[in-house]
Formats: sequence, C-alpha cells, structure tokens
Amino acid sequence: MKIIILGAGQVGSSVAANLVSEANDITVVDSNPASLLNMSERYDLRTVVGIASHPSVLAKAGAKDADMIIAVTNNDEVNMIACQVAYTLFHTPTKIARVRNNEYLSNPALFNQESIPIDVLISPEKIVTQYIERLINFPGALQVLDFAGGNAQMVAISAHYNGPLAGKQLSELPEILPGVEIRVVAIFRAGASIIPDGSTRIMAEDELFIIGAPKHVRSLLKTVRNMEKMAKRIIIAGGGNIGMRLAKTLEDRYQVKLIELNSQRAQAVSEELLKTVVLQGDVADEELLLEENIENTDVFCALTNADEANIISAMLAKRLGASKVLALINRAAYVNLVQSNMIDIAISPQQATIGTLLAHIRKGDVVVVHALRKGAAEAIEAIPHGDASSSKVVGKKIDEIRLPPTTTIGAIIRGEDVIIAHHDTVIEAEDHIILLVADKKYVTEVEKLFQVGITFL
Repeated sequence: MKIIILGAGQVGSSVAANLVSEANDITVVDSNPASLLNMSERYDLRTVVGIASHPSVLAKAGAKDADMIIAVTNNDEVNMIACQVAYTLFHTPTKIARVRNNEYLSNPALFNQESIPIDVLISPEKIVTQYIERLINFPGALQVLDFAGGNAQMVAISAHYNGPLAGKQLSELPEILPGVEIRVVAIFRAGASIIPDGSTRIMAEDELFIIGAPKHVRSLLKTVRNMEKMAKRIIIAGGGNIGMRLAKTLEDRYQVKLIELNSQRAQAVSEELLKTVVLQGDVADEELLLEENIENTDVFCALTNADEANIISAMLAKRLGASKVLALINRAAYVNLVQSNMIDIAISPQQATIGTLLAHIRKGDVVVVHALRKGAAEAIEAIPHGDASSSKVVGKKIDEIRLPPTTTIGAIIRGEDVIIAHHDTVIEAEDHIILLVADKKYVTEVEKLFQVGITFL
C-alpha cells in the first residue's frame, strides 16, 4: 500500500515505524528537515520537505497514485486542508486526519465529501481520555481494551507474589474463579511472550492478557485484585485538553480535583466544569498536594503537556500516599524508565492512538486494532466472510486453522454473545474474532486468513 504521512512529529513517527515494517511504500512530509533526516536514517522510507497542505508538496510526495494520506501534523487546519487538496486534485481514496480542537469535532457535519472530505477523524485527546477512564473504572488493570462495541474486553494484569494466581496452572483457574468465563490469551514473562495452554503455570510478575465479557472481566479483577477498592477520589494534574476532558467525563461519578498552573487557564477550566474543584498551582508542589489530602487520593493522573512535570508530580504523589498514579508520557524512551513501583501506569498517547489508525490500514476485514507492549504486539478484531470453500476460517474448528506463530484466538462475538474460544469451537461467517498476535511481524499472515477467496461472490 502506498501511504503518505503528513507530519514527522511523535504521532507521525510512531505511525511510520509501525507501517514501514509491513511492506508498505511510505513517504513522510514535514517542514522540518532535521525531523525528516532523523526518520530517513532510522527507517526505509521517502521524505519530502515542505508545507503538508501545499498542492506542489503533495504532488512531489506522490499523492497522484497514493492509496492513503494520514495527516497528523500539529496543526488542525493544515491537516484538514491537506485532505481537501488530496481529494480535489489527486482523488486520494482514503484520507485520515488528526483533529484536536473541539470547535471542529463538535460539528460533525463539517466532515463529509461535500465539505471537508475526511474519511476518518482521529482525536488523540478523546482516545487517551477514554483509555484513562477505562483504567479508572477497572482497578487493578494495566490496560483495558474494548472489542465489538464493548461486548468483549481484554485486560492486562500483573500476577503478584501475594495474589491468588501466582504459582497456579491455567487449568486451575475455574476453581479459583468459579462461574467466570475468561481466557488467558498471552503471558509476557521477562519481556518474552508465552502462548499458554492448560498446563502453563503462572509465575509472579507475569503480565497476563485476558479476554471475556465485561461482567466476567470485572469478576476476575475483583477476585484477583480484591485489595484494590473502587476509586472515589481523583486528582488530575493539568488543565489542558485531556485533563479538562477527563474531568468532565468523571465529575458526575467521582470526587474530582484538577490542578492547573496557568491562572487564566484555571479560570477557563473552572467555568467549563460543573462539579470539579479547580485549583491554581504547581502540580509538583508538595505542600499543595498535602493540603489536598493526596494521601487519601485513589488515583492521581499527571496529564500536563510536559513529560518531566508528569513524571515528577506522579512520583511525588506516589511517595506522599496516592494509591495509584498515572502519567502521560510522550517520549517513548521515558516510558520504559518510569513504569515501575513509583509510577503505576505510563500512558503513551502515540500507542493509544496508533491502533485507531491501524484498523483503517489493515487488509482483510479488520475492524479494531489495539497496540500492546509498546507496539511489539497487537490485539485484533477481525470479521470472516464467505463460506467454507472461499474462506480459510469459516466452517472450521479453531484447532483446524493454521494460525501464524505467536497468535491466539481468544474469543468470538456472535451477535451479543461472547464465546470463549476452545479448540473445537467452529467459526461462522460474520463472527467477530478476537486474536492476540504476540509478535507483530505475523500480522500480515493474520490479515490473509480473513481475506475472502476470489471465488466468493
């Protein structure tokens, strides 16, 4: 597939890194030559220096025969105009744009073929807000991923030394979790993936990826992490787009406080929020955190625009007694350094966003993609079509399907029913199949499984 990425920032770089290894023809456009030089030295791709929305620049990038344009510059207007130019002058089939300003997002009538022809709108702030909200709603989870419109969920949890899972074989889980229908689809141990079976024994500090219907996932978390109570008191550090959006989402169900350094922004946020207590101050001010009872805070969310401020404030909040701390971190190199006992969960906006983009790029009928393990693995929702003669999966039992290495089918959503996958489960056309691919180099092979043969009409 020939893809043009507009913007060599953090999102553009993440998208390029994910796609360039999958035999795509990638061209990156940016006005900063230094950013492009850095990317061209790291990846096998073309670069073009220039303003992304200019027709001559798009022409030079190969827009005439491009299959897709992904506009992820830091400027909403440039992204929108670039899609308009690509549609009008070059008839580019698929146009994806990052749009962050709620003035545009709150007016969906703007985005159609007759006005601004954007096929897929990506709002990182909205995606990250939903991601954090799920983490707050599911205490004990390191990741919470939705599939089939929320009918199924996958959670990542850590097996603790004093928890009920460590030392147990997977075949023993029905005794530990009676009536809970879940499946462990992958285990990561010391950075390496294990495709589990019934004899696999869970070790302390293993990271488990588990899938099931939401009610069973909640039962699982309640049982294995019963030491973690549901959150009530939340402090949000940072009143930017994500911080304010999260506060607005949570304030009807939780006791929310928001701390913002800039006095004008704090005033604007306080006028926008109805129940949230808005405080003007430094998120890394120890006295302020103590005054606001940080020791009784269930979740501290560091969501400022500065990675360093997020890391420092989250570590301070943890030291002062906050039960759980989350930090928004843009630089990938920082994530590995800080996600430890001092910061419970480091959130990468790029990794949260990349799945939405990949779902529109994957071949076959792949409708949902979630990046896992910092992009090294993927959870995929795919829909098989056709019949037994035209499909590699329809009409077959799971143990009859030649799955690529490191790939597991975890669950099947049929209508509103969540079916936990077993070796003799038969796949039907139009099922929603949830797979985990522990090594993303096999994703292309997974896509081929869900491509209908040429004989299917």
